[in-house]
Amino acid sequence: MTPSPTLSLVGLLFLSLASSETVDPSVKDLANRNADFATRLYRAVSSRTDDNVFLSAFTLSAGLSALLSATSGPTQVQLLQALSLNGLDPETLPDLFQNLRTVVLQGSQGVAVFPSQSFQVSPSYMDLVQTKFGGKVQSVAYTVPHEAIDTINRWAQDNTEDNVQELVTSLDPQTQLLLATTAYYQTRFSPSFNSSLTQDERFYVDKYHVVMVPMMFRADKYFLAYDRSVKVGVLKLPMADGVAMLVVLPDEDVDITAVEEEVTAEKIQAWIRQLKKTKLEVQLPRFLLDRSYSLRDVLQTLDIAQVFQDDADISNMGGAKGPKLTQVYQKSIVSVNESSYDITVGGGVSVFSTLPPRLTINRPFIFIIYQQTTGSVLFMGRVIDPTKK
Repeated sequence: MTPSPTLSLVGLLFLSLASSETVDPSVKDLANRNADFATRLYRAVSSRTDDNVFLSAFTLSAGLSALLSATSGPTQVQLLQALSLNGLDPETLPDLFQNLRTVVLQGSQGVAVFPSQSFQVSPSYMDLVQTKFGGKVQSVAYTVPHEAIDTINRWAQDNTEDNVQELVTSLDPQTQLLLATTAYYQTRFSPSFNSSLTQDERFYVDKYHVVMVPMMFRADKYFLAYDRSVKVGVLKLPMADGVAMLVVLPDEDVDITAVEEEVTAEKIQAWIRQLKKTKLEVQLPRFLLDRSYSLRDVLQTLDIAQVFQDDADISNMGGAKGPKLTQVYQKSIVSVNESSYDITVGGGVSVFSTLPPRLTINRPFIFIIYQQTTGSVLFMGRVIDPTKK
């Protein structure tokens, strides 16, 4: 077994973290609010399963915010509070989100609002969803379920370059309104891992289950932190386009579910502030996660309930009476590997005069992909078993 992250931190020389670029305060504020919702969503989903988890937090925030723009009255008030947007003017929210989206949009992502054909959607609302939230509004004939399924799945494929298949497999003919979000993200580490150094290593799923996984390797200078209160090591892996991944590795005697209960937007920011640069050998398993969620029940536990009720006020979508939201679907895929693109750019191995400590990610861990300038949380997930999607 490799040493725990605590041992990796002993005796290392730390350098100060460079300051981030100046960000418009309103954009930064919205990013922080979205991060709060993202962590609450992650905790709600992860608490319901023992499997791998992967969520596209940013696309879901965009989708629900687009839906919020069609609501009024108590329905809107509840959505604002549940999305951590309370205190913001609903009229200015689309512009704020558009400003944030231009900074943080990464990968192939999609947001779509699918009302039943029985509801008339105004052209102004269609335009707002497209221009401000980067989404689409498309009426669907739910009374012919197989046609509705085909329409929604074709949209998902088109928005993810055919990487997301079968977003939905069955639909209730009585469906009034669906919200769908999709995401496909291919990691591009910078500096990259060198595929020639990847080799199979043990990954300890639990005390009784060990699997062999392709373990990527690189020796370089990395940003690292250790949180004694939660007993986790936090590793920052820089990526292309101003994005980074935080790998949160619990100590060997710490259950990952206990750590997840502590993951908040404030905790993530605290980890980022504590990161210090050091020489390190890193081993990270290659993995591919493909996760689908029907989020109605989860969202209701986060106090998003009114929008699903018969008396939901979504009339701003167009017409005298709007539909109620029936279901929220998300399917997200992330591929974490050495990345041939980055290797051609110059993924090599650093040579140090003395052998640096090694941090091996060989047990369940949490990962957070975020935009560094704003701190926006784009994706959150956990890897329990890297051999499973």
